[in-house]
Amino acid sequence: MLNSLRRIVQEVNSVKNYAEALKLIVDRVAEAMNTDVCTIYMWDENAQRFFFTATRGLNQDLCGKLSLARDEGLVGLVGVREEPLNLERADAHPRFHYMEGIGEELYSAFLGVPIIHQRRVLGVLVVQQAARRRFDEAEEAFLVTLSAQLAGVIAHAEASGALHDDPNVELGQRPNAKFQGLGAVRGTAIGTAVVASPQANLEAVPSRPAGDINSEIERYNRAIDAVRMDIWKLREKLSSQLRPEERALFDVYLGMLNDNALGNEVLARIRGGEWAQGALASVILEHVRTFELMEDAYLRERAVDVKDLGRRVLSYMQNANQGEQEYPANTILVGEELTASMLGEVPKDKLIGLVSVRGSGNSHVAIMARAMGIPTVMGVMELPFARLEGCQLILDGYAGTVYANPGDELLQYFCEMLEIERQEIDALAELRDLPCETLDGQRIELVVNTGLNSDVSRSLDHGAEGVGLYRTEMPFMIRERFPSEEEQRRIYREHLKAFAPNPVTMRTLDIGGDKALPYFPIEEENPFLGWRGIRVTLDHPEIFLVQLRAMIRANEGLGNLKIMLPMISNVSELDDSLELIRRCYDELIDEGIESPMPKLGVMVEVPAAVYQARQLARRVDFLSVGSNDLTQYLLAVDRNNARVADLYHQYHPAVLQALVKIAQDARLEGKELSICGELAGDPGASILLAGMGYRTLSMSANNLPRVKSVLRQVSMAQAKDMLHRVLEMDSARDVQRSVDGLLRELGLSRMFQSSDD
Repeated sequence: MLNSLRRIVQEVNSVKNYAEALKLIVDRVAEAMNTDVCTIYMWDENAQRFFFTATRGLNQDLCGKLSLARDEGLVGLVGVREEPLNLERADAHPRFHYMEGIGEELYSAFLGVPIIHQRRVLGVLVVQQAARRRFDEAEEAFLVTLSAQLAGVIAHAEASGALHDDPNVELGQRPNAKFQGLGAVRGTAIGTAVVASPQANLEAVPSRPAGDINSEIERYNRAIDAVRMDIWKLREKLSSQLRPEERALFDVYLGMLNDNALGNEVLARIRGGEWAQGALASVILEHVRTFELMEDAYLRERAVDVKDLGRRVLSYMQNANQGEQEYPANTILVGEELTASMLGEVPKDKLIGLVSVRGSGNSHVAIMARAMGIPTVMGVMELPFARLEGCQLILDGYAGTVYANPGDELLQYFCEMLEIERQEIDALAELRDLPCETLDGQRIELVVNTGLNSDVSRSLDHGAEGVGLYRTEMPFMIRERFPSEEEQRRIYREHLKAFAPNPVTMRTLDIGGDKALPYFPIEEENPFLGWRGIRVTLDHPEIFLVQLRAMIRANEGLGNLKIMLPMISNVSELDDSLELIRRCYDELIDEGIESPMPKLGVMVEVPAAVYQARQLARRVDFLSVGSNDLTQYLLAVDRNNARVADLYHQYHPAVLQALVKIAQDARLEGKELSICGELAGDPGASILLAGMGYRTLSMSANNLPRVKSVLRQVSMAQAKDMLHRVLEMDSARDVQRSVDGLLRELGLSRMFQSSDD
């Protein structure tokens, strides 16, 4: 059964035509289970009915023409109950109802399982047999397992529009194809998709027309020659260390490169108008799937060899293409998993939007996009990204929706949205030089999160009163080695000087988790609970002390530096860190550096720090809540995982209660308190934070005007009343609705609502 399951899933994944995929499913399932009938009934959300969609054994002429309501028949029962139904005699069940003409009245045994994807019932998969019998446990388990595997394939087809449209129509020609993700950065963008593919990833190569066919053929041939030479050299280098049968693997590789069939297939696709990389990827992946489906274990293993060879050739072609990528005026960068380096390759004046299949609104690249003010949608898991090259896209960062090839009516609607956004941005710009204070005069300090030099001018233009979080890992991430003390000093000095005399809070090196250095890899099974933040720098004082020296030296003559320690989970870590800081400071004073001792603080971002907030506060000058990681750890939800992103909610009652406790403890110890992260930049949440007692909010520069606009239109009495009400609530949804209600009362909801509202 396991082999049958693997083959069916692989075959279905290799089929591009959706109707063909459904036909393949019913045929293969009927063969694997040796049943008379296999049928798929698909749920149509608009019609609210299960449609007779594909079958083996029943009347295929009626596919797509007949349907059942939720309360009709055994199929409807399976869909409503969302669980398998296994019957020896289907006609004896009170819900038995057969559709005229399809012939199912001839079959007694019935086994139906729901096809469910992310809590939504997409359809029902049914097998039937004429003989009266109950399908055994193994058969039922097989069908349930297969249904779970196929749910993703069907959901993907539904998202791309193939479910209800002509399945032969390419995505780029299908109007208004809609894909749902998570709104990571508010805003609207209308532009052209450019697919960013990682190095040597065959599955991620976009479909793209060839510019010059002869040049593409030449590029392919050069790559083949280069790989052939590499394999020859490797074969000669290892010849004395390998037995003849092991050396034969290199002969297999060389034979594949010399295979006219493989090469001719690639060349034929190039001559047909496909660029060399796309032609190679298509041919290689087809051959890989063919090998993977073979019964013989030895031949199945050859799929790995074919794929490896394809990656080697692709790598040469990608390196040859470096610097040749052209970006249209309104580029929306699309990829399976976007990275900071991919963003950096697009000219700043051309990049207007980001769409990523993986990740969430709190992943690292989304935080960077927020700092840059680029509308972004993450976690669009059903997006066929490789087929989007050159498509016109609409990106709705409010609702987390992406539309491919929009029609005139949809395009007009979002053009109007863009105009409204521009008017609101102009209105918010008028607040730049006004203080952020509530209606009853309570002052709230609005500062920014930074990490790049490009953040400085944007932050100052938006009226930032300082820096609440300077991510010092950024200068480390853009290099191929650890930056020297002097390099760090110059970078930190620029930031301190740009914001002086306002404070700049620099977080010491925070790597690990989702932030890796290419020259200092940290390989762990669970990086977010592993070696990260202060744990790394305490284990490597040579890195920590160099950074501290650079910070304190950069502060000479300015005096606006504050140092913050990340990932503190116990008092001993803090004591060890403070000892190193004081030792470093004393050494610099002895060297003649005239710099004041900076204020020292702790980032409260793990549950342990919440419950030891008072003990930590007694040892430092300030506390700063890192709301992103604190939410992640409190809720046990990986904020980079799109599958559980809907569980990551910073309005969760547990998060709010933790924030209240931290504020109370800081107040009891008489210490400064701030909060950074996405919660601080949420206009609605800023009201609750003000009510809790947070007087410094640190956010991305683009959120600052909106937060200021809201806080200037509420009183502390309103903020505390709202806080009191939401603390009595049991769910994040209730809190969200309550906060949204207050924004509507204030006439501010239009600025923050999604386009679906």
